[in-house]
Order: sequence, then C-alpha cells, then structure tokens
Amino acid sequence: MTLDELKERVRAFNAERDWGQYHSPRNLAMALSVEANELLELYLWCKDEGPQPAVREREPRVADELADILILLLNLADKHDIDLLEATASKLERNARKYPAEKVTGSMRKYDEY
Repeated sequence: MTLDELKERVRAFNAERDWGQYHSPRNLAMALSVEANELLELYLWCKDEGPQPAVREREPRVADELADILILLLNLADKHDIDLLEATASKLERNARKYPAEKVTGSMRKYDEY
C-alpha cells in the first residue's frame, strides 16, 4: 500500500463516521501528542540495558500506538494539504546541511554546539 492509498483509507474511515467535525488542526495536534505519550508510557521505567518495553505483554501495543500516531499524522497533514513524503524529503535535505556527517558522526551535539 502506498502512503496516498493509506491516506485515502483514513479519509474514508473518518467520513463514514462523520469525524471530520472534530478534526481541527488544534485537536489533531493535541491527539497526536496524547498518542505519542501513550507510546512513551509503554517504555516508562525501562532499564536501558533491559528489555524494552520492560513488560513483554506491552510489545503488541507498540504497533498499535505507532499506528495511532501515523493515522493522526496523516489526518493533520491532510488538513494542511501537506505531502508528507515531499515534506520529509525536504526536511532530510535541510538536516543534511545542518548536520554534516563529517562534523556530527557519533556526536550528540546540536548544530549550534560544534
């Protein structure tokens, strides 16, 4: 499935339920944050050297939370008429200039710290 096909499926899903009335950019951005935090919660209190998530029964929920995040991201991009593939490619190009490999490889420093 392509990203455009997925976007159409999400659009149809929302239309069948008349959920567009709730999908203001502000609401979608807040929901995106909530879902990202639900993903983060699965890793809460994990030891860096231990299994992640720490509770094995949480593992299937990681995929569900990632899917929720993607669905909301597609909805938000759709509201703003943003082509996510194009936006991502453009951002990667800008990041490549901002973080040249010869300066940042193996480093956690930000662009204004090297």
